[in-house]
Amino acid sequence: MVLHVILNLLAALALLGFMVHQQQRSATFTVRVFTGLGLGVLLGAALQAIYGASAPALQTTSEYLDIVGSGYVNLLQMIVMPLIMVSIIAAILKLQGASSLGKISVLTIGTLMLTTLVAASIGIVMAKLYGLSAVGLTSSAAEVARGEYLQGKLGVAKALSVPGMVLSFIPTNPFLDMTGGRKTSTIAVVIFSIFIGVSATGIHSQKPEAFAAFQRFIDVAHAVVMRMVSLVLRLTPYGVFALMAQVVSTSSYADILKLINFVVASYSALILMFGVHLAIVAGAGLHPLRYLKKVLPVLTFAFTSRSSAGAIPMNVQTQTQRLGTQEGIANFAASFGATMGQNGCAGIYPAMLAVMIAPTVGIDPFTLHFIGPLLAIVTIGSVGVAGVGGGATFAALIVLSAMDLPVALAGLLISVEPLIDMGRTALNVSGAITAGTVTSRVLGQTDMAIFQRDDEPGDDDRLVA
Repeated sequence: MVLHVILNLLAALALLGFMVHQQQRSATFTVRVFTGLGLGVLLGAALQAIYGASAPALQTTSEYLDIVGSGYVNLLQMIVMPLIMVSIIAAILKLQGASSLGKISVLTIGTLMLTTLVAASIGIVMAKLYGLSAVGLTSSAAEVARGEYLQGKLGVAKALSVPGMVLSFIPTNPFLDMTGGRKTSTIAVVIFSIFIGVSATGIHSQKPEAFAAFQRFIDVAHAVVMRMVSLVLRLTPYGVFALMAQVVSTSSYADILKLINFVVASYSALILMFGVHLAIVAGAGLHPLRYLKKVLPVLTFAFTSRSSAGAIPMNVQTQTQRLGTQEGIANFAASFGATMGQNGCAGIYPAMLAVMIAPTVGIDPFTLHFIGPLLAIVTIGSVGVAGVGGGATFAALIVLSAMDLPVALAGLLISVEPLIDMGRTALNVSGAITAGTVTSRVLGQTDMAIFQRDDEPGDDDRLVA
């Protein structure tokens, strides 16, 4: 087995070496990301074809690939809090006050919540179109265990309340939140940063020298953090390669085929919602195809990493350096979009699950009496996801428990969860970028020269320069 693992890793290193050579030849960032994606798929498929998904040699190989894949995601998560803090403070100092903060917050959060409502509606329609139902599905040992786990977490979901959610966003110990110690730490850091920025602008006229010194400090910190972000983002193609190779090599194709109807229905809903995002962008006066080309790299990373929070740095960079979104707005949208109003995890997924499970307890899910409360609960519950973590799992728990539906049946889908979650995460990030783009356009803050700029060979490296 050791020899097989060594050969597998040599093959992976050879492909990584090709990608390094590609970077040295100044291939664009987009090309390198998609090269990493394609090579990861090829390596993963080859490894599974040779060994089988559960082979010990493949599991060991996956652990070594995880150093590159998860290591890259960990580096991104490392810079999330510093990026949010210095960027939001710097943006408020430039605004010279808090007058625009209310508009930015309302537009950003409003867009996230509205698109989540639309996403849930699309999920219901796709469930009807594909005839999805949990009636008759059988459970394996893993699925039973997953159902028991969900049942055990039910108390956490039932204990959630809107006032409790709001209170969880307020930082009682900002230093703890800077470590990511709570499930709502990201939003808490945003709020703490707002307080710092607003407090600093308050001394602008009374103590101009102190304000100038603080502004200079933030400018320097911002420059250092952005350089750190650029260094980490240079590793994106390699992270995408390793993450994709892991997913493809360890997926059970038999389990996927067993639930292929749910997989196809889910991706139909996800693709349709991506279309809604493009329509919203077009309605804001931006060319949708140009927009799509510019956001594809970050969506590709989100797809392979399955981490909305990990995508925040690349999300912000994409909005500011490729779409022309004002930096403060980009940080608001990326931060809030990673923790609330997630179109995929908190919109489409729980709505589809509720429709599937309702017939098992004799409820017709396609009546206004069922759909009306479901849409309301999904939309409000999408804020609660930030309060408990776990993304789609807890979004489903919140919705199913509120609708008085059996949560254990959600465990029947565990075998296709990773595959579905890839698309859901990409849609979450797309929703956050859409919210930032629309907010920036409505407030007249979009730099159209940046958006209209064509990406020539090497220009994509502005993203990571």
